Amino acid sequence: MSHSFIHRFQPGSEPRAAPLLLLHGTGGDENDLLPLGAALSPGAALLSPRGRVLENGAPRFFRRLAEGVFDEDDVRRRAAELGHFVAESRQRYRLKAPVAVGFSNGANIAAALLLLQPGVLSGAVLLRAMVPLSHPPVADLERTPVLILSGAADPVVPADNAGRLAAHLSSAGAEVTHRTLPAGHQLSQADIHLARDWLANPGQRAAA
Repeated sequence: MSHSFIHRFQPGSEPRAAPLLLLHGTGGDENDLLPLGAALSPGAALLSPRGRVLENGAPRFFRRLAEGVFDEDDVRRRAAELGHFVAESRQRYRLKAPVAVGFSNGANIAAALLLLQPGVLSGAVLLRAMVPLSHPPVADLERTPVLILSGAADPVVPADNAGRLAAHLSSAGAEVTHRTLPAGHQLSQADIHLARDWLANPGQRAAA
């Protein structure tokens, strides 16, 4: 069976932990978020693909036309490819539906995957995410847990944009926790602590 993405897979040692689908930011690769995944959910299986789009040699998960302006046709096409990869990987590695952990561009494709293919993911941690589609489809995300962590001083993601993403997902039925941290676009220790606690306490994921 051939996979459509270059990727890394690390088997899990904790069967109760949901597998994590690790989605890097612009310029990252399949190795980028493996340490983060191990820190957020020790013992979880880790599936980490490399984005197939190159921007000046930097891997991404979809094309953009300018900073913060996405090629939405490409977003839809690449989300479909990623959904196929997840289904293929679940069969090959015998995985439950994963929780996506995405940073920046990776968080944006994870948000698109939630909206375009409900059920592919069992949840998502969206780190510095933006609205991926200006007119999102009607989706049924009933009880799908989503954590959005934004930076108050993020020069890339406007606060109202992150808020609109939270609203889109909530209106689709997702159980959304949105926190804005005193940080910029890069991750902070607070992001790691909050995401780790959220993943470890599924019954409390929707708490504000």
